[in-house]
Amino acid sequence: MGLLFAKLMTIFGDRDHKVILVGLDNAGKTTILYQFLTKEAVQTAPTIGSNVEEITIQKTRFLVWDIGGQESLRATWNSYYCNTEIVILVVDSTDRERLTVTKEELHRMLAHEDLQNASVLVLANKQDMKNSMSAAEISHFLTLTSLTAHSWHVQGCCALTGEGLPASLEWMRARVLAS
Repeated sequence: MGLLFAKLMTIFGDRDHKVILVGLDNAGKTTILYQFLTKEAVQTAPTIGSNVEEITIQKTRFLVWDIGGQESLRATWNSYYCNTEIVILVVDSTDRERLTVTKEELHRMLAHEDLQNASVLVLANKQDMKNSMSAAEISHFLTLTSLTAHSWHVQGCCALTGEGLPASLEWMRARVLAS
């Protein structure tokens, strides 16, 4: 009986959970993606289009789409929304000038019908930098408490060292296991 159940789980139990990784250009999205994957900082270039990688955390598989954040590419983000379970928004915690743009993009995204059931993970990147905003400041500025239809979490992190990223992966895993 146990062997049969194990075989059924391998056939039906495992599946990829779709995640989109978005944020303005230079926020650290690609560095975070490869930190998730290799646990090392890698040299990156601006993403034109998207990168996709599979990340497995304790037998939970995430298919993570890293989408370019340049202004000209943001209009294409919605083509990635279908079947997305988690939206990871990467915020450059030192970029106070563009936080309003980040907020507008987040709220525009979450109004899309394909993301109505998606959870939101905000990664407050570059916490190692002088004068970076705290995760709480970013949460307040992005008005995350108004996101009553979405479960959300803010995690301070540093893409270069990986600090804060294991906790964010655990939050993602808990979200998909709860649904």
